[in-house]
Amino acid sequence: MPKVAYSDEDRERIRTQLVTVGLELMAKQGIQHTTVEQVYKKVGISRTFFYSFFPTKEDLIVETLYFQQPKIIKYVRTLMADPALSWRDAVKKFLHTCCFGEKNGIAVLTIEEQQLLFKRLSKESYQVFRQKQLRLFGEILESFGIKADTARIHLFTNLSLTAIVVRKAIPDTLPLFVPEAADETLNVQLDAIVDTLEKFKTNPSP
Repeated sequence: MPKVAYSDEDRERIRTQLVTVGLELMAKQGIQHTTVEQVYKKVGISRTFFYSFFPTKEDLIVETLYFQQPKIIKYVRTLMADPALSWRDAVKKFLHTCCFGEKNGIAVLTIEEQQLLFKRLSKESYQVFRQKQLRLFGEILESFGIKADTARIHLFTNLSLTAIVVRKAIPDTLPLFVPEAADETLNVQLDAIVDTLEKFKTNPSP
């Protein structure tokens, strides 16, 4: 007989499972190719019960992006503490890992996914997302040993996301780009970002 009553602990555990599974699938196969059905079936609950946690797929997507933020911060701090890596190598390795998120368990939005998601977010949800994004990129900069103000965080956010989304967009979304030069292009972009961050590091006053 199916269970009809769940304790608060049960619900919290199931919600965490949904977000964890959602992140796993979205990181591996992309957000667009991950369906609500795939998530709730893997967790072992019904469609109706799923929607009692997340009214829309977009709500789940946003929660998976929030859920992975502590993991990202932990990873960057681990790299910065690695004695085998120079500062430049650690920063570049972190950025490179994010650019290939599907290989490293990190869900990254494509250009199309960003457009679709933010069309469906409420104004309030969008503002919350922006606040959490600002905090995430600020913590990353601080982990790099860089004093972060809003202007630096905004610039770092744009530079990082540009490299990430362009790498993911070649050649499907950006067919006029040359796919054979994609890796070299990314390498140049990352070197330029690290150069900029190094200037910030040597100039501690924003």
